[in-house]
Amino acid sequence: MELCKISSVLISLVALSLLHSIFAQDSIKDYLNGHNFARAAVGNGPMVWDDELARFAQDYAAKHTHDCQLVHSGYKYGENLAMSWGEMFGLDAVSMWVGEKPNYDYNSNSCVGGECGHYLQVIWNTSTHLGCAKARCNNGGTWIGCNYNPPPSGDRPYNPPPRGDRPY
Repeated sequence: MELCKISSVLISLVALSLLHSIFAQDSIKDYLNGHNFARAAVGNGPMVWDDELARFAQDYAAKHTHDCQLVHSGYKYGENLAMSWGEMFGLDAVSMWVGEKPNYDYNSNSCVGGECGHYLQVIWNTSTHLGCAKARCNNGGTWIGCNYNPPPSGDRPYNPPPRGDRPY
């Protein structure tokens, strides 16, 4: 009986993975939904798409098609970058960044046990506008960048939820 339950769960996970691979896109909605889901989980409001940020992200992505290097632009916007040696979708990049959530400790306001800066950029409450872009690199890799405006400011990425309802 246990084996049947495990098999059923594995089949469901494989099916979801295949559906994601088949239907995953790099649409504005995909980028926004990934970010806004993570933001809602900590009580922050949704981001809105910004065409100017998306153009900046696309121009910067185009500069890395020859090397696929994750080098930050150093411009005035907040920024997250991701790279894969094969195909990667926008939602994959956002999921990777949000996957750092367990490394953020709200009480100490620091990363513990690993990187959490990408996650913080996704959820930071003062960042309200988002623009992302994807580029195929000459070596077959995928390069994705998202820019955030305004960049993070203030001491904390979100206000603590009421006691007993804490997401950490």
